[in-house]
Amino acid sequence: MGITVTPLNGIAFLPFTEQSGLFTSEIKNRFQIDSKPDKVYGELLYFDDKSLFEGKTPYWARCIMYEPFILKFDSISDAVNHLKSIQRNWAPYQFTCFRRAELIQKKLPYINLKERHFPFTIPQTPMGLYTLIDEHTLIASATTSSFLPSGLVRFKEDHENPPSRAYLKVQESLTMHNLFFGTELPHEGQKCFEAGACPGGWTWVLVNLGAEVYAVDRAELSPELMKNPLVKFQAHDAFTLKPEEIGPVDWVFSDVICYPERLLKWINEWIQSGMTKNMICTIKMQGEIDWPLISQFTQIPNSKVIHLNYNKHELTWLWKA
Repeated sequence: MGITVTPLNGIAFLPFTEQSGLFTSEIKNRFQIDSKPDKVYGELLYFDDKSLFEGKTPYWARCIMYEPFILKFDSISDAVNHLKSIQRNWAPYQFTCFRRAELIQKKLPYINLKERHFPFTIPQTPMGLYTLIDEHTLIASATTSSFLPSGLVRFKEDHENPPSRAYLKVQESLTMHNLFFGTELPHEGQKCFEAGACPGGWTWVLVNLGAEVYAVDRAELSPELMKNPLVKFQAHDAFTLKPEEIGPVDWVFSDVICYPERLLKWINEWIQSGMTKNMICTIKMQGEIDWPLISQFTQIPNSKVIHLNYNKHELTWLWKA
């Protein structure tokens, strides 16, 4: 039989792991799309009508197949040779035929699928995505929405030193800030202001990069961070401090649990003050997502709203002056 290639007219979405429900809710409530996927391959959702999503990028899709096709093949070599004839880089998403997918991936040009050590710079090279449907059929797209393999970055975890797992969120946020804006990471000689810093997961990352941190929260940070000479701590409601009281800083961070309306007002105060060059803030959701409100974050010039692998029911807002 050899191979048979069938181009598809639709579009396929791979939601973040175990977050298909949030993806479905988003396309219904944000985009008013009630259509169910025409095909479901594990967590990969294929829609025949691509026009439904024209100009729309769901936050809860970690990777989008823009030009999917079905490939039927006899042998692993057939599949590998065809994918290689299109482009170099291919990443798998698998829900079945795991051993066969592993054999295909081993014969494709090497890409790093392991956990990354922070700091990590995302290479801006095309990354295709493929999924085995059965032993002789796969769905694939060379054109996708992400430079990351299957749209995910995972970091090697430190289970001993950080005071909370929230440190992974700021590591991913900083990595994405660099990808979108080309920003250098916080470093020695730079000043950061962090709102709602307790117990210190984000502060821990920033001081390990060499930056100074002005950390504000009602509760203290972990004892090790409270003794760190790069940390200045103030017990206070961070959102009631004016930027002029803090002074010029290179970065502003917030992972505060608060209503998005309050966060948006605070963000605009900082931008209008001209007191910072970069911001990273978590938009915490309170029940149903207020999509018109989220759109106000996206309308801020030089900003980006994304969903992180290390986010849950929340989004992350990035900004560069």
